[in-house]
Amino acid sequence: MKFDTPAGPNPSDRGRVLGQPRDRIDGPLKVSGRAPYAYEYHAEAPGAAYGWILGASIGKGRIARIDRRAAEAAPGVLLVLTHENAPEQGEDSDYAAPQLQGPEILHYGQAVALVVAESLEEARAAAALIDIAYDAAPGHYDLAEERDQAKLPESGQTPPRTDVGDFEAGYARAPVTLDVTYTTPDQSQAMMEPHASMALWEGDTLTLFTSHQIMHWAQEGVAATLRMPQEKLRVVSRYVGGGFGSKLEVYADAVLSALAARLLGRPVKVALSRPLIFNHTTHRAATIQRLRIGTEQDGRIVAIAHESWSGDQESGGTAEEASSQTRLLYAGENRMTRNRLATLDLPFAGSMRAPGEAVGLLALECAMDELAEKLGMDPIELRVRNDVGYAPEEGPAKPFSSRKLVESLRVGAERFGWEKRTAPGLRREGRWRIGLGVAAAVRPNLAQPSQARLRLDGQGQLTVETQMTDIGTGSYTILAQVAAEMLGLPLEAVTVRLGDTDFPKASGSGGSWGANSSGAGVYAAAAELRGMIARKAGFNADDAVFEDGGIRAGNRRIALADIAGAEGLVAEAGIEFGDLSEKYAQASFGAHFCEVAVDADTAEIRIRRMLSVAAAGRVLNPKTARSQCLGGMTMGIGAALMEEAVVDRRHGLFINHDLAEYQVPVHADIPHMDVIFLQEEDDKSSPIKAKGIGELGICGVGAAVANAVYNATGVRLRDYPLTLDKLLREMPAAAA
Repeated sequence: MKFDTPAGPNPSDRGRVLGQPRDRIDGPLKVSGRAPYAYEYHAEAPGAAYGWILGASIGKGRIARIDRRAAEAAPGVLLVLTHENAPEQGEDSDYAAPQLQGPEILHYGQAVALVVAESLEEARAAAALIDIAYDAAPGHYDLAEERDQAKLPESGQTPPRTDVGDFEAGYARAPVTLDVTYTTPDQSQAMMEPHASMALWEGDTLTLFTSHQIMHWAQEGVAATLRMPQEKLRVVSRYVGGGFGSKLEVYADAVLSALAARLLGRPVKVALSRPLIFNHTTHRAATIQRLRIGTEQDGRIVAIAHESWSGDQESGGTAEEASSQTRLLYAGENRMTRNRLATLDLPFAGSMRAPGEAVGLLALECAMDELAEKLGMDPIELRVRNDVGYAPEEGPAKPFSSRKLVESLRVGAERFGWEKRTAPGLRREGRWRIGLGVAAAVRPNLAQPSQARLRLDGQGQLTVETQMTDIGTGSYTILAQVAAEMLGLPLEAVTVRLGDTDFPKASGSGGSWGANSSGAGVYAAAAELRGMIARKAGFNADDAVFEDGGIRAGNRRIALADIAGAEGLVAEAGIEFGDLSEKYAQASFGAHFCEVAVDADTAEIRIRRMLSVAAAGRVLNPKTARSQCLGGMTMGIGAALMEEAVVDRRHGLFINHDLAEYQVPVHADIPHMDVIFLQEEDDKSSPIKAKGIGELGICGVGAAVANAVYNATGVRLRDYPLTLDKLLREMPAAAA
């Protein structure tokens, strides 16, 4: 099915199952411990040996000598792999990840050895016996020092530069101007489930149980690395315990478990230790961001520039595209954006929830508040005054498919009690200073081709099969709801099977495209099955009604179970997206509100309450969508107040590489939070009229927190995270 015209009325509109707040159907399996994660496929890969990866202890250089003899002689050890004896591997794919291919060290935590033993403890103990001597080389680990050498990257998710009108001239003649620089630190996804893999060879066929967000990327990457046909590789990721973008890549656990299993002739399982998750896998790169905005006296933007600098390995080349949302959010005829990239020798940079927008809005939305104060204008009014109905950099010829930013701000302001906001530093409750903050939210709506297979059996039970993954987002439940709605079945009659490359290719989980894209794929397969059922029943498919487990036309009704019969019916189809995304700018919008209390003596910051308002097309399941928003809001609080992967600039590593020292919000940090979904159906997004929401929940949250802190104290911090030591240095002056 090709989606190239706006969706009209269709069976997904009925709202009997789809759009209802249903419990997650995978919940009981997870809370009872029966949902198998990558390290736990014991029944399907019995007798697995345990692998332990040893990471490099320098940031740059080469291995001068490596002695594995003591490790090989240790109790229980079956195999020790280093660059001296590892099989040769391929690189013929963007997703390939060859391991142990030479003595060169590109970053701290790079795999330098794999030890396989009968137990985890034996493998770990033996790894400590490997004797390695390094020739360390000077490395570049400080973004600020490398800023002047940064260049525009050759590729990226979005163009590295844009220019509309004449920014410099427009800025020079603007009556009111703002020029500010914000910095954000490196961050780690720090998901609960580690990156883990279990490999099983049967002849020349490999089954790899792994923790990955996109099945076909994992299949392509591992197959290319091992130089084997993709059809000989089955990848399974039925349940993924969080990813946030880190599990979009293939790492040493997947490749080395497969190599070791082939060499040993038995299954091998490998999980990354927590320090390796920080220093072996990808992270969100630090940024330096300069915002320049020029306006008329009435606040209308006439010139806006957003420049961002970030860093990555030379062979990685991934910029944190922090200026990209500025191309979508506000009006202004003279515009300039840049995403520059410096070469750093830190571990590879990559995607982390809402790459680009999550940190870009930390700067842009605080700059908007600074501008509002300079203009003597309410921050919400400034944003409303610069709303625009079309893509600002492409003009009226490309209108938004839907855009409810102003409504999000207005509804949120009324619900949150924005009228109680005072001038900075005026509202107090005892020793606490109270402040309110706001920020806009935007996240582009992306769509990916996706396919599904539906099986209807003689008992009227429907099975959905697709490669789509569930990384804690509710995919099992959402796809069951789409299928149930389309076929007129109760949710209990639908079984969903995910995360297996034996199933039809699907979008996978990333970029907030998962639910909409894979849901549209299930919609297409369900439409195909509806046609098969109608034809077999002798009905006109356009006139038939599917409800209560049957198909009805006029006075005739036949149960789906009877039509399926003993042999059952199988339909397979998918969705391909046409040029609607070229004709219309597509994005989800929202607004975040925050109230903080700041201790006047200690500068301790406490979040008191938060509200998010989201407009993201049809909300497929308000319960799972709300959970996604709450998770994003929590991560936004972390980004604002505590998250920082601290770089040891002597040795080129993230030194706080565990969950004891890498600070994330805990229950005591999170107050009452509320979420409002605006009624919206985007008929230009997909047949099911949804848009992405998984990342919208974090976009702008940190800025709302920072703006609330300023409103409480009168202190504007531009260096994230907003830790109390930074605030305390300025508080006495503000108090005076």
